[in-house]
Amino acid sequence: MGNVLRFLCGQCCKPTTQESESLGPHGVTTATVGISALCQDLLNFQSTSQVPEGLGRYVVSSKKAQANWYTKLLAAWNEAKPSPKTPEEAARLVILTLKRHQKADVEGLLAFYGLPLPHTLVETPTRPPTSWPEGVQFQLQTLPVDAKAVADGDTITVYVDTTDPRESSTVPKDVQSAVAQRSKARAAKNYAKADALHKSIVDAGYRILSGPNNEEVLARKYRIRLRGIDAPESQMPYGKEAKEELVKLVQGKRLTIYVYNEDRYGRCVGDIYCNGLFVQESLLKRGCAWHYVAYDKRPELALWEKEARAARIGLWAARNPEMPWEWRKDRREGR
Repeated sequence: MGNVLRFLCGQCCKPTTQESESLGPHGVTTATVGISALCQDLLNFQSTSQVPEGLGRYVVSSKKAQANWYTKLLAAWNEAKPSPKTPEEAARLVILTLKRHQKADVEGLLAFYGLPLPHTLVETPTRPPTSWPEGVQFQLQTLPVDAKAVADGDTITVYVDTTDPRESSTVPKDVQSAVAQRSKARAAKNYAKADALHKSIVDAGYRILSGPNNEEVLARKYRIRLRGIDAPESQMPYGKEAKEELVKLVQGKRLTIYVYNEDRYGRCVGDIYCNGLFVQESLLKRGCAWHYVAYDKRPELALWEKEARAARIGLWAARNPEMPWEWRKDRREGR
């Protein structure tokens, strides 16, 4: 075993057996040092069968139980490919290896090494599919998203450059004409006419935006409803926080959207990926939305909601959060 552990420990830490140079809780100030301390303590346990001094102040079980943990962790670290290199990866290995042990012991062990606690971890979201998933009607590659385009925690407005092959052949002739006339009006400094022409372009579902080099870009507008989730409405508890979380995820970024259908409000219902990460997954794991099970049966969405509930993250910190579809129904019926 020990080659991987010895290499990491040789690079990052000194032995914890000397009190003056100890690393665990007896000296850990960062989670990165905590990985090195855990690594060194595993090596020490391998050769001495002794658990670190001071661990008993952080956990509730006996030294015999602690030795059992280190035996399991030693084997798990050896089998991990690749071995943990970040505080989050080390914390997940501990949590998974000791998942049948008391919560107080697992969290105490993590605290001993300064590693992230379970409720603070957000798993790496799912990567985009390499081909269109079944049921996808079309794909959008958007321009950078403006924060003001986020309506709430599950609805955003995006724009797609009409030079995109899918868009270029569908721009209405009256929009093309209005773009040309607007350009001439601006050249003649007839800004009132230019503004009126731009309004007609906007009314047709398009907009002229500034490109990365301040060039004008004709873009088509799409309203997107995030598929499979339902976030609190803006007037509901945690509605503002859910919207802010979506803004943080997408603001200023280009999105890849797989569109499945259109809802009764004319919005495209789709899965959104941002910088290669699945936005719905991030929102569910951060406790910013419900799995909208009435319209989407994907088991992974149910699992991500369940994990956030168990950790009491986000809206799940409330004892009995109201479901947004019930909230909307009550208002439609005047209750």
